[in-house]
Amino acid sequence: MRTFILTTIIFFIITEVWTADASSSVKRPRKKRAWIVDFGPMSFNLEEEHDGVFPHTLGQLSVEKDLLPGCFLSGPGVDEEPMDLFQLDQNRAVIEVNEKVDYEKNKNFTLRLGCISSENVHTRLEVEIQVLDVNDNAPVFDKASYETNVKESTPQGTDLVTVQALDLDDSSTGNGLFTFTILSVSPEPTNLEFFIKQQSQTGWISFRGCLDYEEAQKYTIVVEAKDHGEPVQQSSTATVTVNIIDSNDHKPELSVKMGSGMVKERETGVVVYMLEVKDGDHQGSASWRAKYTLHGEKAKNFKIETDLTTNDGIISVVAPLDFEESPELTLSVSVENEEPLFSCKVKQRQSGSLWDVDYFRDVSSSALLSFPITITVEDTNDPPELTHAVEHVTIMENTTAGQILWTFTAMDQDSSSPADFRFLKGEDVDNWVTVDSETGQVSTVKVLDRESPFVKDSVYTVTVYVVDKGEPPMTGTGTLVIHLLDQNDNLPVLEMNTLRMCLSDTITDITAVDLDLPPFSSPFNYELLGDVKEKWRIEPSFGTTVSLVKDSSVHSAYSGPTVKGPTVRLGAPAIAIILISVLLGILLVMFSLFFCAHKKDKLLMMEIQDVECSLIPYNIEAPGTDASNSLQKWIWTQTPELKQQKYLQTLQSWH
Repeated sequence: MRTFILTTIIFFIITEVWTADASSSVKRPRKKRAWIVDFGPMSFNLEEEHDGVFPHTLGQLSVEKDLLPGCFLSGPGVDEEPMDLFQLDQNRAVIEVNEKVDYEKNKNFTLRLGCISSENVHTRLEVEIQVLDVNDNAPVFDKASYETNVKESTPQGTDLVTVQALDLDDSSTGNGLFTFTILSVSPEPTNLEFFIKQQSQTGWISFRGCLDYEEAQKYTIVVEAKDHGEPVQQSSTATVTVNIIDSNDHKPELSVKMGSGMVKERETGVVVYMLEVKDGDHQGSASWRAKYTLHGEKAKNFKIETDLTTNDGIISVVAPLDFEESPELTLSVSVENEEPLFSCKVKQRQSGSLWDVDYFRDVSSSALLSFPITITVEDTNDPPELTHAVEHVTIMENTTAGQILWTFTAMDQDSSSPADFRFLKGEDVDNWVTVDSETGQVSTVKVLDRESPFVKDSVYTVTVYVVDKGEPPMTGTGTLVIHLLDQNDNLPVLEMNTLRMCLSDTITDITAVDLDLPPFSSPFNYELLGDVKEKWRIEPSFGTTVSLVKDSSVHSAYSGPTVKGPTVRLGAPAIAIILISVLLGILLVMFSLFFCAHKKDKLLMMEIQDVECSLIPYNIEAPGTDASNSLQKWIWTQTPELKQQKYLQTLQSWH
């Protein structure tokens, strides 16, 4: 049942389609076509730069005559740029060209041909016009001239310069293809041949053989680019300049085989020899300039410089030489150029390939030449030398005159006899010493005082000269450094020897100084004597600066206290020795008044003025010793010899 229904539906559809098609055929009878172009693909060829009469016929169209009035052209070359280049002759059914066509601007045109029939039927076809190239352009170089600099040492086969050219003609034909050729080289080389390699529109100029700066410093090459057009070939040329830069292909040559010079010993800054060399390379270039190096045991005493104008080597002395050490010495000088040496020689020429050449280039060093020089050292008078140029001695101050400090000895390389020189005293600002001119012995002529203004940091310096008897006389210098040990030979001294106190004042400071060094100087002991209890006191009693304190009960009519001090704080043995020294001083006072040299009194006096009080001076340096002013004065005006004796006794008592 289902099969029957499906078959009925299909039959009905087929019947309806056939009926509709028959009805359409009756209503729309078929009409005849308007025109037919029996031309296949509509195309034409047009040669560029056609020089005939314009307009000229490009090609014939196959179109029925009754349709021509309704045909028209459009597209580039008609109603688009370039305008009015082509036109349609409807009477003859041909396409015409109105002017020359340039292939380099337009290689083809695509036109549209349209026709409208009387039944208003539109038909459109494309018309292809292919422009044929002619050889109307020569290849042109990108530059009219090229220039390059090439070192003489450049090996063959190296590309020197690149040239390029362009031909606007069709590159698929001989019109747009070209070849580079070297037309000429000036000057004409002998052991050299330039050639050009080409790839497409680019060429590389190279060479075979050896470049030679001495033969030619510049080459001018004319290069031609010629196309392969028919029947006429187009070409152009460019000029290539190759500048040759000198390289080191000549060794420096010495004018002599060996040399000699002379210099006085100890002489510096003088020229002893000038080394002359010749070089065949370009003057002033790195391949011409010479570099010199000195060799030998004493080479450091000399220097060698290059004269930039002559290229000579100038040898001079920079450190003194000693005849006694080396009366004659030998130096060697090596000479090389700043640029490495190379060489190139043609062995055999080969056509179409690089030549057989003998090429050498030393990249590590240059041509090295060795030149011996003998230097003679002329003897001159050498200065004598002290065996100890600086000598330190130590001595106690207040040492008696005539004490031997040191004996200088000298030696002279020119003579071994001590009698050939003498000693002289140089600097001795306070005239403390004398120098024996024959033996060099240095002795004191004064009592040495460490507190002298000419002593710095307990050191006094004396200069001694030793002079030989040569021609001219020469001098050596020695220095004697005297270190002075301190003695307690200076009293403490108040910084201010006059003080004023008003009744309203209760305290004042007392400061003492001592030129001696510790332990013979500060701090000091201070002490008040007399009836001062609950009236005056010193706070503290030990130090460099102390305070004198007045009690409020002291009135203006009161006599001031007696101060014992300041004294140097010493141990018990030292105090005992000082007491013994005082007793000895009393026994010898009369002798010291007549025979001892008096030193300037070193008295310590302090008096409080304008008030009824005073400080009584006790000018001693040991605590606990009370004596009159005359006795104190005698103690501190003893001779240095006696003080030295007491000092030794003190040292013995300590041991």
